[in-house]
Amino acid sequence: MSKAIAVLGSALFFVVAPLVLAGFVPWWVTQWEFRPAFLGVGLTRILGSMLILVGVPGLVDSFSRFALQGLGTPAPIAPTQKLVVTGLYRYVRNPIYIAVVAVIFGQALLFGDWRLLWYGALLWLFFHGFVVMYEEPTLKQTFGAEYESFRTSVPRWIPRLTPWRAA
Repeated sequence: MSKAIAVLGSALFFVVAPLVLAGFVPWWVTQWEFRPAFLGVGLTRILGSMLILVGVPGLVDSFSRFALQGLGTPAPIAPTQKLVVTGLYRYVRNPIYIAVVAVIFGQALLFGDWRLLWYGALLWLFFHGFVVMYEEPTLKQTFGAEYESFRTSVPRWIPRLTPWRAA
């Protein structure tokens, strides 16, 4: 896949997946109306804003790496040709899923809406199942020892404190 096609494919998938999951659905649920802060603590709104501000750039960076370095997209129908192990992937194997859930949890805290907390938790469970049952076996089959080295060195969900470097 050429870089141009990979960039276009990643941009299209960005609109279809994260923008819908972390943008449209939360808007549909909340209409982005503020409810009382969780437990009456206004600090939760600041924490929510921080999660959103960290999650969005993480998404953009990870999608860019898939297109520019991996020569593919995060979509299973147009996967990367090269294993992406730079950027946030040096710390955690699934930064896109983490970023999407962080943005949703951030919106839940910002708007004070329990429904978004439940939605984010259910979406994370779906992501976990997808990663374990489809994504990891597919990456192992596609990239072999290179993926195994990455998998054994970089955690699935809880980021490392120091960046991993491929041998």
